[in-house]
Amino acid sequence: MSARKSGLQKDVLALYRRALRMVRTKPALTQPKFLLSLRYTFHTQASSVSPRDIAAIEHLLRRGKRQLEIYEQPSVRDCQISQAMRDWEQSQRGLRTASQ
Repeated sequence: MSARKSGLQKDVLALYRRALRMVRTKPALTQPKFLLSLRYTFHTQASSVSPRDIAAIEHLLRRGKRQLEIYEQPSVRDCQISQAMRDWEQSQRGLRTASQ
């Protein structure tokens, strides 16, 4: 049984689920790019802030919601992936294969 989640944790998870649903609305060829951008952003932002820094987390939530509203627009059909994102993805794949 998992521990109960705080309201802030629920807000972060709700934002992540909403973003995952947004990815499914994009063209099939660009969905992997949106998913990589989403995973990278959440991972790097989560590791850059202390779990006890409520103000910073709330700020990131507001910023994430605004960014997601932009991405949810039907006119947005593609996104840019940086080399840092590609490198991070490769390192994550390496970690997964090493642990299996």
